[in-house]
Amino acid sequence: MATIELETRIRAPIGRVFDLARSIDLHTASTSGTGERAVAGVTTGLIGAGEEVTWRARHFGIWQHLTSRITAFERPAHFRDSMVRGAFRSMDHDHFFAFLEGVTVMTDRLDFTAPLGLLGRLAERTFLEGYLRRFLVGRNRILRLTAESGDWRRYLAS
Repeated sequence: MATIELETRIRAPIGRVFDLARSIDLHTASTSGTGERAVAGVTTGLIGAGEEVTWRARHFGIWQHLTSRITAFERPAHFRDSMVRGAFRSMDHDHFFAFLEGVTVMTDRLDFTAPLGLLGRLAERTFLEGYLRRFLVGRNRILRLTAESGDWRRYLAS
């Protein structure tokens, strides 16, 4: 199993950041490089406790589907999405939020296991960990820019 941890400091209220992190529409906008889009389950708006979304995206030149479910939900401090179907053997993504000194600190913890045993562990270390870290950094950058701008409203409108 590999683990990626990232911390992103965002000058916006914790509730706004929490909700933007679970916005299907912002996720789609922040992952345009992979053509990611929600194709089943919750496909627009905010995903919540117990709900699922299936994403279709192109990674490593291959179109893939990944279904995740919100398996933990404590607004505005934490939620977890866990893969229920997809290319990985397992994947859990915890999103933690804290408001400190006027800034929301968003911490991502992504635990994942590639399939194929020893070959999968080699892939985790040689390219998957770096690829997924860059993916999350890019997504968090867009989330931060959106939360700190006036543009956030369109992703949280009902």
